[in-house]
Amino acid sequence: MAILPAMLGACAGLNTPPLATGEPVDAVKAKLGQPTGTYANGPDLMLEYAGGPFGQYTHMARIGPDGKLISFEQVLSSEKFATVKPRKDSKQTILSTFGKPAQQVHYASVDGDVWVYRYKEQNVWDSVMHVEFDRNGIVQALVNGPDPERESRRR
Repeated sequence: MAILPAMLGACAGLNTPPLATGEPVDAVKAKLGQPTGTYANGPDLMLEYAGGPFGQYTHMARIGPDGKLISFEQVLSSEKFATVKPRKDSKQTILSTFGKPAQQVHYASVDGDVWVYRYKEQNVWDSVMHVEFDRNGIVQALVNGPDPERESRRR
């Protein structure tokens, strides 16, 4: 029974070493390895650690101008997607908030790019969030739904 919580944590994409606020960036990288992406976010630096089963988890470490950890969080979540502001946020703000998308697609019904993020909606359902941009790279809409690559096939 003691191993069950550890297994569940790993399945949830939360199996990361403990980090403390105020740790220097070198200590963060020593514990987590090299980030999969690095982005500016105002005066702060965002270190992306993408992973988890099916790419449904991305952790972002926020490093302040002093080179120390401000926060570390799993960003592919319903709560975090709810913070996106259509007609205000841009490709840059989306990138520094969520990291690289799983896919970049173009739909005839959207006059711009669409970035696709896979995530576990409410930590249960295999879902995708489509972030739709206009030609200027400004968010126009967010559309979520079930992940077609994870749905069971009916016969």
